Amino acid sequence: MKVVLFCGGQGLRMRDAENVPKPMVHIGARPLLWHVMKYYAHYGHKDFILCLGHRADVIKNYFLSYNECLSNDFVLSGGARNVELLASDIQDWRITFVDAGINANIGQRLRAVEKHLQGESVFLANYSDGLSDLPLDEQLAHFHQHGKIASFLCVRPNLSYHVVTLDRATSLVSDIQPIDNGDIRVNGGFFILRREIFEYMREREELVEEPFHRLLREQQLLGYEYNGFWACMDTFKDKQHLERLYESGTAPWEVWRRHAH
Repeated sequence: MKVVLFCGGQGLRMRDAENVPKPMVHIGARPLLWHVMKYYAHYGHKDFILCLGHRADVIKNYFLSYNECLSNDFVLSGGARNVELLASDIQDWRITFVDAGINANIGQRLRAVEKHLQGESVFLANYSDGLSDLPLDEQLAHFHQHGKIASFLCVRPNLSYHVVTLDRATSLVSDIQPIDNGDIRVNGGFFILRREIFEYMREREELVEEPFHRLLREQQLLGYEYNGFWACMDTFKDKQHLERLYESGTAPWEVWRRHAH
């Protein structure tokens, strides 16, 4: 099953955003985008379509000069002339690079790669800045069971804000709770889409605005509720949080390591 990844974000709230697109901000030795792709590859989905935008050259050059030794064990011999890899990351990946334009929104980026999805009755799509330990096969089973056109992950927001219940007449606060304590859910990405999605899309429209509302009215839009780990890298503080999890050796999204052990 093909995986469409939206990689055009500028990461305006990240440091060094001018030179590095947000998907290429590193967690450990590898960029955020690699961690997302590695997650999908773990579940057997290794045919990727990257929708590029801001600093597309950085993403292209990264994979054109990919160094397997950075994240795999290897044997060096012959005075450093011979390298024997003991494992490989991307040897069986297929990656299609499509420059969708710097200012394109998510809907426009998806429409730009429609021709690369010929023959795909169902495909996966995602932002390239969110990580999760979601059991993808379970979401796929839920999707096929219900037979709808689209599904996306519904998660609790990883924000430090508080939800306030306010009496408008008196301005008295009747309750205040951390936002992740309530029933508020946000769009966490991890889309599963049938090809029919393109029939609901119009030029210049954002995916989760007009097209999803058309699906909603026809009861064709599923929300997959998940309470496990999910995090999005929007700010430098988010990057620090993910780095700490990675350095601890127990990064929840590294499902490939957990299953290997």
